[in-house]
Amino acid sequence: MWYNNILETIGNTPLVKLNTITKGVPGTILAKIETTNPGNSIKDRMAVKMIEDAERSGKLKPGGTIIEGTSGNTGMGLAMAAIIKGYKCIFTTTDKQSKEKVDALRAFGAEVIVCPTNVEPEDPRSYYSVSSRLEREVPNSWKPNQYDNLANSQAHYEQTGPEIWAQTEGKITHLVVGVGTGGTISGTGKYLKEKNPDIKIWGIDTYGSVFKKYKETGIFDKDEIYPYITEGIGEDFLPANVNFDVIDLFEKVTDKDAALMTRDIARKEGIFVGNSAGAAIGGLIQLKDKLKPEDVVVVIFHDHGSRYMGKMYNEDWLRERGFLKDEKLTAKSILAKKETTEIVTLDATKSVLEAINTIKSMNISQIPVTQQGMIVGKIAESDILSALLENPGLKSAPISEIMTATFPFVDLNTSIDKISSLINKENSAVLVEDEAGKIEIITQYDIINAISG
Repeated sequence: MWYNNILETIGNTPLVKLNTITKGVPGTILAKIETTNPGNSIKDRMAVKMIEDAERSGKLKPGGTIIEGTSGNTGMGLAMAAIIKGYKCIFTTTDKQSKEKVDALRAFGAEVIVCPTNVEPEDPRSYYSVSSRLEREVPNSWKPNQYDNLANSQAHYEQTGPEIWAQTEGKITHLVVGVGTGGTISGTGKYLKEKNPDIKIWGIDTYGSVFKKYKETGIFDKDEIYPYITEGIGEDFLPANVNFDVIDLFEKVTDKDAALMTRDIARKEGIFVGNSAGAAIGGLIQLKDKLKPEDVVVVIFHDHGSRYMGKMYNEDWLRERGFLKDEKLTAKSILAKKETTEIVTLDATKSVLEAINTIKSMNISQIPVTQQGMIVGKIAESDILSALLENPGLKSAPISEIMTATFPFVDLNTSIDKISSLINKENSAVLVEDEAGKIEIITQYDIINAISG
């Protein structure tokens, strides 16, 4: 047997029992592994459904352009379907999204416009607003609008819900889903509740999103909205696809817990998944007291870990945000093992001759250059030599004329691996601001000293 095209392989994803990461959580915990869809995410389901509905209604015409605001996964599903069906794609996304997601969309031939995250949805720069403007301006275009297009929920009502019901033989008692557009939880939840009204539908939210408070109070609180790191869940508005009547409760999970849990799923279960899966498991563990040993819980694992290699699966990224603290040496621990010395700097107005004398007397090879107390560059023996060979008269010139770019700055949580990679022929050191706000310098010698000490 074969399939006529890649779109026919969407759906019928496996349900896998979790054995380690949910130890201590009552019941049987099953993960719906949506990464086996051809676009590696659950969004393939609704992307094709939205396109097919638009084709039937005449909104999407042959040779048309699909324009959508997407964090990556919906875009992948749309782009894949567009290739098979002969459409062009333009996607708007936010600068919060991982580079891997943007690169993946471009790999499918889509045009991707990256917009700022930290603006209101109504702001003309937001990825919602830019996609709407493009829809008005680009001839023969159609915007699926995954947030308010109810074909999104319907896809899960028709596919995901029936699959889970059949795979659990109707024994499911709880569905746990990270909520972004709301299509997955609302469509799947609606189907399951029609089969058994006692099934609990739990939505996972993030801090900085409006869903939980709105569900509990009916108040849309703008003060709840602030930037967050977790990808794929939470919103700063209420999409039409979020059916609050279907969802029994929302649980918020911190950025840190979601990120670390994402890594733990890979390490403890061998399942390579994205950020929303980590949030979903984090939320389930927080809610474990509501479960009984006989319960059968299905957790949706939305997308694949390969889209988060530069983020949740990158130790330096985690350290920079204070999410990861382990035994590996960091800038902070290197400084702790270093003898306290006053960092030598030169003001940018000092002459080249003064720089030569300082380098000789201090027996150092490179000096940070300051301007009004701020480090703005560096001067090295090699810079001085090159400059004087070219023009011996530069001895009396200010060092600002021959200084080069400053040493790289690193965070206290930056790992020894990252620091070592930054120290090279151009940079013999890195700079770091200590906890008291004082600028310190780390050289290769300091790293060797920290390792051997």
